[in-house]
Amino acid sequence: MKAAVMRVHELQRERFGRTGIRFNGELSGRLLRKHCVLRPDAEQLLKQTFDALGLSARAHDRILKIARSIADLEERSDIDVTHIAEAIQYRQLDRQVQDAAVY
Repeated sequence: MKAAVMRVHELQRERFGRTGIRFNGELSGRLLRKHCVLRPDAEQLLKQTFDALGLSARAHDRILKIARSIADLEERSDIDVTHIAEAIQYRQLDRQVQDAAVY
């Protein structure tokens, strides 16, 4: 696993070059859209989830960043529906943990 993470860090270093960004989590705005290219089915799933769960723009962007990292682990340039689905699951799990901590 450590080797896979090191490879992802190298991919991100190459992708971002001299932008001052080192990791996907630092992406925002135009660079987020540029580096998080979604396949059509992935875009549809994200839109449906966004509408169904009433996600904020911040949550939308966090899902994209996570999906980008998942795709990087598979060394894929585009983000497909499985990457978005997994990122949504992590987001939902994160919300459940946060909700449980409140009670």
